[in-house]
Order: sequence, then structure tokens, then C-alpha cells
Amino acid sequence: MRSTLVGNDLETESAMEREIPLEMVRNIGIMAHIDAGKTTTTERILYYTKKTYKMGEVHDGSAVMDWMVQEQERGITITSAATTCQWNGFQINIIDTPGHVDFTIEVERSLRVLDGAIAIFDAVEGVEPQSETVWRQADKYGVPRICFMNKVDRVGANYSSSVKNIRERLDAKPVPIQIPIGIEETFSGIIDLIRMKSIIWHDELGEKYGFEEIPRDLVEIAEHERKKMIEQVAEFDELLLEAYIEGSEITEEMLTGALRNGTLKARIVPVLCGSALKNRGIQPLLDAIVSFLPSPLDVPPITGENPLTHEIEERTAGDDEPFSALAFKIMSEPYVGKLTYFRVYSGEVQTGTTVINTAAGGKERIGRILRMHANHREDLKFALTGDIVAAVGLKETKTGDTICDPLHPILLEPIVFPEPVISVAIEPKTRLDQDRLNESLARLMEEDPTFQVSYDEESGQTIISGMGELHLEVAVDRLLREFNVDANVGKPQVSYRESIKAAVKGVRSRFVKQTGGRGQYGDVVINIEPLPRGSGYVFENRIHSGEIPKEYIPSVDRGLREAASNGVLAGYPVVDLKVELAGGSFHEVDSSELAFKVAGSIALKDALKKAEPVILEPIMRLEIMVPEEYIGEVIADVNSRRGRIEDMWTRSGRQHIVAFVPLAELFGYATDLRSLTQGRATYHMDFYRYEEVPRGISSEIISRVKGY
Repeated sequence: MRSTLVGNDLETESAMEREIPLEMVRNIGIMAHIDAGKTTTTERILYYTKKTYKMGEVHDGSAVMDWMVQEQERGITITSAATTCQWNGFQINIIDTPGHVDFTIEVERSLRVLDGAIAIFDAVEGVEPQSETVWRQADKYGVPRICFMNKVDRVGANYSSSVKNIRERLDAKPVPIQIPIGIEETFSGIIDLIRMKSIIWHDELGEKYGFEEIPRDLVEIAEHERKKMIEQVAEFDELLLEAYIEGSEITEEMLTGALRNGTLKARIVPVLCGSALKNRGIQPLLDAIVSFLPSPLDVPPITGENPLTHEIEERTAGDDEPFSALAFKIMSEPYVGKLTYFRVYSGEVQTGTTVINTAAGGKERIGRILRMHANHREDLKFALTGDIVAAVGLKETKTGDTICDPLHPILLEPIVFPEPVISVAIEPKTRLDQDRLNESLARLMEEDPTFQVSYDEESGQTIISGMGELHLEVAVDRLLREFNVDANVGKPQVSYRESIKAAVKGVRSRFVKQTGGRGQYGDVVINIEPLPRGSGYVFENRIHSGEIPKEYIPSVDRGLREAASNGVLAGYPVVDLKVELAGGSFHEVDSSELAFKVAGSIALKDALKKAEPVILEPIMRLEIMVPEEYIGEVIADVNSRRGRIEDMWTRSGRQHIVAFVPLAELFGYATDLRSLTQGRATYHMDFYRYEEVPRGISSEIISRVKGY
């Protein structure tokens, strides 16, 4: 029995009936580089688990999980889509994530709430740039994963080379538990190294398959690969190691248990293979999901801060624990309004329940609970531990907020989002569109924390910012189509920053104003110094003798922060800056919070002018895959864009070039690269860091901003 607030009343109730035991629930994500086959694999999973009765295809826009118009037109995943299916009695909650770097936040927030993941690789390309990015994100959250080597039927596929690529580029320990029978056009099935049987599919839809004896010409290879697999797993499993040394029989159960333990501890990564498009390899992949990936009971208890006592508390996975959940995604639905996706970490919640949002500090009422299947909805009466569902009625809850039982409050660790690096100006075509534009931008910003909106006081323009050209292109497309806003969009602009190169000490600012009666008095002394790139803004109070009363210190900090939001060179935000409040004075009657805020703001502006201010620009890590014959032209083009080559290597007959290039020089790069290489090169870029702009270009930026 457990107490819960329902409305304003305290009710005592027993736990809801759970259809599937918690140990048989799997919360997984599917992640990969663009075009590796994530959505195609998900569509097959849904078909073979009887969730859908027709296979959707990405290339003809019929994929269930790519339901947005923009996804269907571009043939890529833009937003993460959630669904639920069942396999052999297990419940599998799946999130299909985007592969394009502009939408990497969708991967970030999905991995934050998932217990396991499937990393999909193209057997021709191996580890591609975005595969590396999402792998590091999974490392960050300690997510156990299995690998699916897709497209082994493609010309140029190389299974063993791609597995080696995972080991070398991702610093992982891949353990193949399958090998393909044939490669490229001869691919006809899979050898299961655990059962030591071959799996052969007998129809085009891949529904009819069976276990057969391994072909004679592959028995020796299979035995060699099985021995390698056992050796790798036995390194950390004593029972298996003992059986291997003694030459005892190694059973299927013993191997599966050792592989599961190794996967859960992130010591190894089982590797499977197949061809999602040709409907081969998906059922064994489903078996691997339930065999090797964790249930909510297999992951450590979630921890958070009690907002009342400020002590760290744990929530163990269990329906009889106090309710706690993390909101990880917001969506605007035309028919039901705002949808809040959340993962239940502990306890249970019913429709109509009042919960508390510990991040925002207010109560919220859950009007409806929905199980999502892409953009289709199924009403539920309650949600239990391990469920990934959506709620209607949470008005103030944002991405990363904690919702929980009001009697047992907890604040879980929020999700950290990267700063946008590219901006465009947007304005409505008519006055009638102005209110609709503001409302629509607010909804987009609520859905996507990496999409930001600001207002330029000088030009009177509304500025939208995002993670890349495609990110902003999709946002504008949604404004025009989904929200019916008619707007003009400017050219992309780089999100510059300002910083300093020198330390300055003892800058004093007095704000004194006498207007008859009570005046204003604030006096501060500050020191400033530069910090390493990526440090942001740091404030330190070094006053210990009471020169400024404690209640005015936060006001000084607010004034400093406001001043730092507009630099002295071109008005860009100032970053990588440490400010020390070193001294000052106050007046017993005239001092106020406003006076100290203004004094702090003036002091920082004065100090910045003396500290050798500079403009910083975003530098992108650019990885280009290009045929050998175009290598010279591509390198020359990178150099002409102020880029510097960092690394080069050859794989599958193509040169890979890694370079660091200013974002300002990369607008329209896709078209230019296509022209240089007759459309045969591809590239991927993501944000690396901010660096100082050369002096000549800095002068141009300042002149452009100030209009002279």
C-alpha cells in the first residue's frame, strides 16, 4: 500500500496490475550515422513483432517511424519517435533516433532515459562520423549496447574489417556472435556462433526461417570464430574461463549468461549482422535484445537531490517505490495540444493524478497518459516503472524537468544541451502574422532546446538560432506548413562570441544618483581574467570584510551577467571569463539592489575594454569521404576556407580527411563539394569549439555590425 495525492486528496491504493514483469521490459534506442539503416531496421522489428502488418520503407516515404512530412520528403529521421512492441513475451520500448548531426540533441535526450541501445553500422562504411558521436554519447550515460552490422549484402561490404574498425575508432571491445554466410550478392544467411547453427531465411519477406547445420566449407571458419568469441568473453567470466581451460563442454546457457554479464557491465559489445532491407537478420537481433540488453532492474538506481533537505536520494526501480520520472521530450500535437514524453524511473502514476515538478517548483495535473506509436496514440489508465509514455496536461513542464510524488520530492539530474552555432533573421510578411509567428516560435523552442529565439534591439529583427543549416531549414519549413506562418527568412549568420586575452585588476565603478529624497549608491571593484575555451562565465565573491552587504552580492552578479551578454566589440555574448568581486562600499540609506546591479554592469564594460577583447568564431570538425582522384582539389578547397587538415586515412578505396574549418566559411559547402567531385564525395561536420578570429576578419565583423 502507498499514499498518493490525487487532485487535492490523499488516497491510499495498491499497486496497479502489471501485464509484463519488470525484468521482461527493455527500453532501447536505435542509433547510427545517417543512412546506416536505423529506420529500416525499426520498421522490420515492428513487422516481425506484429506491431504493424506492412513494412514501411524510407525510400518511398511510407516508414511508420518517419511520420513528419519533412522526414518523408528528405528520406531522413529528424525527430526521435517512440513505439512499443512485444517479442517472446518481452515488452520492448523503442526510440528511433536521427542520424544527422544537426539533430544530435534527439539522440542525447533519448540516451538519457534509455537502458540499452542498438548501434547500427553500414558494413561497407564501418564507423562513420556520426556513429562516433552517438557512441560517445552512449559512453557518457553508460548505456550498454549491441551492434548490428547492416548491409552485408552491399557491394564493398567487409564484415571483419568493419568489426576491426569498431575496435580501433571507438576504443570498444566488439565480440562477433554471428558471421555472415557469403558477403555482398552471395549473402544468404547467418552462422550463430553460440548455437553453432546456420540461420537461413526461406522467403522474401523474411518471415520463414530455420536453424540448419553449418555448411561444410564454413565449419572450420565457424569453429575458429567461436573459439575467438569464447576467449574474449572468458577474460572476465571465471566459470567460462575454467570450463575453457579444462576443455569442458561450454553450453549455450553458459555462453549467453557470460555475454549478458559482459554487455551489462559495458565490458564487451556483441556484434550481429544482416540486411534489414533484404529482411535478413532481424529476428536474431530481437533475440539478442532480450538476451543481452538490460531491464530497468539491471541498471543502478537513479539518484537525485531532495529539494527540501538537499540530500542525495536514490529511487530503485519498482512499482511500490515513490513515483519519479524525467520529462525528456515535448511535442505540439494539433489534436491533443502539448505532449510531454517521460520515462518512469520508479513508482506508478494514474491519469488525473497531481504531481510536482521539482525543477519548476509547481504542481501539475496529468490529464491523459498515452502510449505512443510514432504519431499514433493509445490511451492508458496508468504508467508503471520502466514505461516510456506521453502525458497531456503538463503545462509548465519542460525538457529535462523531474515530475514526482508530491510527498516524496526528488530532483533528477537534468539534460545539458549544446549551444546553437548558426542564426538567421526571420520576420512576418504581414502584421497579422506577427502574433502567430511569436506563438509558433515559442512552441518550437519548447519542443527543441537547441532551437533558440532572440530579439535584436538595434535592428528590430527576430533571430532564430540552431545547430546547422538543415536544422534551421526544417524549423522554417515547419513554420510555413505546420503553423501556417508566412515569413521572410534572411541569410544564415554565424553565432560569434567575445572573450578577453588579458587579466585586469582593480576596476572600480560607482553608481551615484541623487534626485531629492532617497538616492542610489553602489560601488564595486572587480578583477577579470580569461579562462580556457569552453569555460563560460564564472563569478567569484572575494569580499569577506563586509564592504558590501551579502544581500547585494547577487545583484552585482546579475549586473555582471547582463553586461556579459553584450560584449564591447560587436555586442556578442562574452564567454570564457572569470570575474572576481574584490571590493566596494555602500551607503546605509541610498544603497539598493538596483544601484549595485548597475555598478556591476558598468564595471564589467570598463574592464572588458582594457582586457584586450577579441571575437571568437565557431570551428567545425569536418570529415570528408572522397575518391582518391579528387583529393588534391578537396584539400586545396579546405585550405582556401581557412581550414587546417588534422588527419587523413584510406578506407574502402576512399580517402577520409579530417579538418577544422570556421563555420563562416562552410555555408553552401554541400553544393561546392558536389561540384568539385562530380557528386562522388560526402561529408559530415559537427561543432568543435570556439577560437579567436584573425584580426583582419575581426575588423570586418565589427564594421558590419556597427554599419560602417
